[in-house]
Amino acid sequence: MPIPATRVTVDSVDVSTVVYVSPAEVYEFLMDFPGYARYSKYLTDVEQRGDGTPGTQYALRFAWWKLSYTARSEVVAVDPPDQIDWKITKDLDATGRWRITSLPEERPEDEDHATEVRLTVNFDPGSASSSALDLPRLVSMDWVIEKVKPLIQEEAERVVERIVADLEGRRRDVELTIHTSPDAV
Repeated sequence: MPIPATRVTVDSVDVSTVVYVSPAEVYEFLMDFPGYARYSKYLTDVEQRGDGTPGTQYALRFAWWKLSYTARSEVVAVDPPDQIDWKITKDLDATGRWRITSLPEERPEDEDHATEVRLTVNFDPGSASSSALDLPRLVSMDWVIEKVKPLIQEEAERVVERIVADLEGRRRDVELTIHTSPDAV
């Protein structure tokens, strides 16, 4: 008798915007992963082991509410200057990708470049290990997951907006395109 397939629910966050610098500049900027901590409200520190190429590992320390957690990730593929792929290696099934695409047709006359920067994160909220967090009494992992999922969307948007300001050397209104959103949000 065949074993029934288990359906995995995968949520996605997919945010993009256009910046007015070259794809190579964007790629080099994104390769400085430890610098991401300065863009995030919840990411407090990043420790890097490796040079950013496939196999490079990161310890990402997050803090939110009464919880702190260190996520472990690894770069799984790079395609300079177009793409950086990564995965979470502990406690959660999640993968992500930065895609960088030249858009010469969208370049304003007063700019040298137009480049789309797109962050995609896919994750299975049901894969979160309850042993990964030291939860306060009477707080369930399901409650934490439901509270964190909307924060992931907000955080993706905040990170992209702050990166644009640093890349271009000035703050401006950034038009973010949200291609998908978490299923349960």
